[in-house]
Amino acid sequence: MSKQKIIIVGPVYPYRGGNSTYMSYVYDSLSEKFDVKIINYKLLYPSFLFPGTTQFDKSGVMIKKVPSERLINSINPFSWFKTASFIRNENPDLVVFDWWHPFFGPCHFIISSLLKLSKKYRDKIVFITENFISHEGHFIDRVITRFGLSRSDAFVALSDIVNRDIKRTFGNVKVYRSELPIFEYYKLNSLEQSKAKKDLGFSESDKVLLFFGYVRKYKGLDILLHAFKGISEDYPECRLLVAGEFYDNPADYIQIIEKSHIADKVQIINKFIPNEEVYRYYSAADLVVQPYRSATQSGILNVAYGFLKPVVVTRVGGLEEFVDNEKTGIIVGPDSPDEIRKGVKRFFDLNESVDFPSAIRNIVEKNKFRNLQDLFEMILLDSKNGFKVS
Repeated sequence: MSKQKIIIVGPVYPYRGGNSTYMSYVYDSLSEKFDVKIINYKLLYPSFLFPGTTQFDKSGVMIKKVPSERLINSINPFSWFKTASFIRNENPDLVVFDWWHPFFGPCHFIISSLLKLSKKYRDKIVFITENFISHEGHFIDRVITRFGLSRSDAFVALSDIVNRDIKRTFGNVKVYRSELPIFEYYKLNSLEQSKAKKDLGFSESDKVLLFFGYVRKYKGLDILLHAFKGISEDYPECRLLVAGEFYDNPADYIQIIEKSHIADKVQIINKFIPNEEVYRYYSAADLVVQPYRSATQSGILNVAYGFLKPVVVTRVGGLEEFVDNEKTGIIVGPDSPDEIRKGVKRFFDLNESVDFPSAIRNIVEKNKFRNLQDLFEMILLDSKNGFKVS
């Protein structure tokens, strides 16, 4: 019996970042049971719109490198027509689009609309919605998002807040729930925390707070820096490690550090962290801090859990859905240095009596991504029945 065929439209290698990593996990999981093909981008973002140094994964170690057809130019409509034609020739049972940013709204709308010209693709188009509205979105983003997702027959939401946004926008539509996987694949080597701290210039007795990932306004590094002056007063042995490429002007953050007189306690690694180096930073950390102003879910959180590292997160978007408060981490109020300071203090107060790693193992076992194959079996079955909403 031949396997059912699923076409996935989304970025994978050679592109870097959380979307590419997630899509690679999706491919690996689904290809065990289905015939899966990924349609990738030959141009993701035009270079003038991308704030980082490169969109491509320059890591020395390729941990997830899945096969794909690089067909889509995000700003060239001719490639959209070519992609729709390619999909039709593949004759899939299901077409799945990965949605994370309204920039891709026109591209996704045209491709899905061209497929919809054939009755064959009625009830065969599904959008995985990592985000609903981009973290730094405006009114126009909502308009483009509604437009870009309008041809979807059903959705896979990766958080409850995205689930609610979809239903608020599209009404009585079929929405399935999944989650980002736990990103354990960065554990390339075993490294004792004391050795990791020493390698990064810390002492074994230092308490290391880690802010990881690219730096943009919505991620709230400035909030953490304002909080850190008080944190270092509470815990003189505390050190802050910032590891990730700055998409904002680093000078704005350096100014906060200098004015707060914490330069001797803050280490900044301003670069994209390649796969083979990620474990060094997480291994050294006592606590991962995510002072975000907005979020849906977070790959950084799932990397932290992969290393069994507790977190401090703000009560924004869907972040708190994935934290068992005072067991796998600490949940605090948003946009407040004082809240971040209290959260860090609460963690260290509890750390001697609460087994955070054990609680994280428990939450990892319940991760909904583990059921992705079963979920897509259900989606394929429901597509034959017109995605009826009960």
